[in-house]
Amino acid sequence: MQTVNQSKKCLGISSKYTCRGFSLIELMIVVVIVVILSAIAIPSYSNYVIRAKVTEATSELATKRVQMEQYYQDNRQYAQTATACADSQSANFSFTCVADANTYTITATGKNAISGFTYTIDQANVKTSNITSPADWASTSSNCWVTKQGGAC
Repeated sequence: MQTVNQSKKCLGISSKYTCRGFSLIELMIVVVIVVILSAIAIPSYSNYVIRAKVTEATSELATKRVQMEQYYQDNRQYAQTATACADSQSANFSFTCVADANTYTITATGKNAISGFTYTIDQANVKTSNITSPADWASTSSNCWVTKQGGAC
């Protein structure tokens, strides 16, 4: 007969403490909690990544607009030359510029992961957005650049 102070064997090793570990139920509960947290965190993270990439387009469009207005102040017409109204590329957007003496339109078209995004600005500072994918970002705006999910400017 064993007394309380006698040692017990755990996996063949003598110890005065009982064997401790996790049951399968406890491990499954932890797995379920991790899955639930992932289901919440991953979409939020994806949304923040898209918002960061969109900032690249709006920033570059604003910069190009300033360059066009500076050119207009110096020459009394908008740039029709390739140097002043040049097309360009970035990691996430392609920028195109169409201009004549009195008007211009600069367009940023998304590529790769944000290929459904298109932003424009013109000489009257009219900003437009056309977003076709991802579905939770899909919207069209004729008076601002959509920079947040759900069509918020």
